[in-house]
Amino acid sequence: APPVLLIHGFLGTRGSLYMLERRLVDDGMCVFSFNLGAVNARDIRSSAFLIHRKIERILAQTGWEKIDIIGHSMGGLIGLYYIKKLGGQERVRRLIMMGSPIRGTWSALAGVVTLGLWSTSSWQLLPRSRFLDELAQGPIPPGVEVHTIAAARDWVCPLPSTRLAGASATIVPLGHSSLVVSDEVYRRVIQILRPEKRGAR
Repeated sequence: APPVLLIHGFLGTRGSLYMLERRLVDDGMCVFSFNLGAVNARDIRSSAFLIHRKIERILAQTGWEKIDIIGHSMGGLIGLYYIKKLGGQERVRRLIMMGSPIRGTWSALAGVVTLGLWSTSSWQLLPRSRFLDELAQGPIPPGVEVHTIAAARDWVCPLPSTRLAGASATIVPLGHSSLVVSDEVYRRVIQILRPEKRGAR
């Protein structure tokens, strides 16, 4: 399978996806991750541009033409912006968005209150933000397979906020942070990345 890039969420670090990364590596996957700053609170567009540069380096290093992306929470929005606005549809085979607030979340108000103007992404994550309106324009680019995995007990990114037209949707009976450590979610992730393995686990 192509290499996999993990993108962590708001105020997270690559360590928040450590268990998922180790499982993928143990399953023989070539996995990459990196920190989007000390905490992931910068403008989502800027983060997507960093991802763009990272992917170009990964593909040059590995010799693959395409990559798979797994993004948790805001990390999924970064991946979606990359494929829709920065030409990433030429570089991405599959995008898996786990608990991503595609339609925004009022939980972002906590970031607005605590971080204020320092955190552009806090404002971008609010429902009907200018950023989310821009991201919603146009369909998923052809050639990219997009999946959403949402948690039924997610109070950070409730189910209605995770819906994306044109994506394959899965709902699991979990909470927001459980998505990156759940055995059930991991099985679904592997089935998406390696469809030939379906039914084997």
